[in-house]
Amino acid sequence: MRKEKEDEKEKKEENLLKELCGTDSELYTLLSTCLYETPLVAISDKDLASLTAEAEKSGKFRPAMDKAIFEGSQNPEERERYIEVVRDLALKSVRAMEQEKETAEREGITGRIDYLVNRIEKRKLMSERAEDILNVAAKFYKEKLVERGENVRREASEKDRKQAERDERRTAEEERAGREARKRERSKMGRKERKEAEKQDRKENVAAEGRKEARREKRRAAAEEEKKAREADKERREARREERRKK
Repeated sequence: MRKEKEDEKEKKEENLLKELCGTDSELYTLLSTCLYETPLVAISDKDLASLTAEAEKSGKFRPAMDKAIFEGSQNPEERERYIEVVRDLALKSVRAMEQEKETAEREGITGRIDYLVNRIEKRKLMSERAEDILNVAAKFYKEKLVERGENVRREASEKDRKQAERDERRTAEEERAGREARKRERSKMGRKERKEAEKQDRKENVAAEGRKEARREKRRAAAEEEKKAREADKERREARREERRKK
């Protein structure tokens, strides 16, 4: 079941990215390795300046590039500046990997050379297509952050439903245990006492049925609320998809 959910998640992300890239297969292939479905989790919370400084020391520019793409997607008024930042980081990454490639060639590490050649080509392409990358990233991350908010609301509804179900089961078990205890007590009573106890039990059973129905209603309401939340989220996603198609 977990594997199916993960596959569904990947398919959903892929479909959105394909939709945004249209017939541009080159851009789609490039962005499928550059964008994240959960950017707030995947992308470092360090500031871009710190990540860039770390990259220039280590030669590993991916965290800084991820940060620049995300920040650029969230700040349309500074889009041109971030385009240049992404281009600069991509070219610096190319230079770092070319140096690493030279080392690998001297040491005869063929497998590493092939890997670096591929990465260098991707980084060059990122530099060339920085503007297209940020244009798509802006739409992609906007949708992902909206979905994140929807997921939080949906998870809250699901939590309420599950809690209502747990409450219903726990109370039902407690009442059943109480009935069994009273039944054992009655078996020790005399006839007159037992008759009075049975009368009290009937009253308690009526009250218990009322409480049981109230719990059922609470559970049904929680389930209905969860269903409405899912349907509303689906409608909003469809509306956003239609809006993107018109642009």
